[in-house]
Amino acid sequence: MELDFKCSDVGVWKKALSSYESKVESLNKPDLVSLDQYYRVELPSLLHGRDPNPYLTTSELSQLMKWKLSRGKWRPRLLDFVSSLDDSVVKSASEKAFKSLPDISKAVNELTVLKGVGPATASAVLAAYAPDIAPFMSDEAMEVALGNSKDYSLKRYLLFVTKLQKKSKELKLEGEWGGASDVERALWNCTVRSKSKPAEKSSSEKKRKRKE
Repeated sequence: MELDFKCSDVGVWKKALSSYESKVESLNKPDLVSLDQYYRVELPSLLHGRDPNPYLTTSELSQLMKWKLSRGKWRPRLLDFVSSLDDSVVKSASEKAFKSLPDISKAVNELTVLKGVGPATASAVLAAYAPDIAPFMSDEAMEVALGNSKDYSLKRYLLFVTKLQKKSKELKLEGEWGGASDVERALWNCTVRSKSKPAEKSSSEKKRKRKE
């Protein structure tokens, strides 16, 4: 199932979002299901439990990085970098970032002072706290929304945010919708499904040939 970013049919988007969890499970990646649950449910609850001065710990940042890398491309050096950060430094940077919202540009800049944290990881941190306004900068969603996923600059992220927030508002006018991060998850799901179809077809053909 491919999803056109220009599509304004709420039903199509809701269908794409509703099958997100089943796609995560079908990838057969070690720990991704539990990490995704942690990122989408447990971490946001932890962060909002610290309001009005929310912050992130090094341990939580490491778990978030594991989720990000498991859901996309595995880059172990990034995990090593963030896992070695001093807890007080992570707490200070993340607290400043969360307080900067809704100024996403400033919030990202507060987080990218941390070694191993670029705009993409910073977006994951912000999305855990404010998913309605700061979607995660996934390759898959970037590809559909912007036409390419190779530019991880802040400028590119801000354009991505604008497009997903606009799409979220458009869909909300026609039905219930959960924000920019739901748009990202729907796009990620459909892109991953679309890319996995050739592999699934090849696998089924091999099985058929073995039976013959």
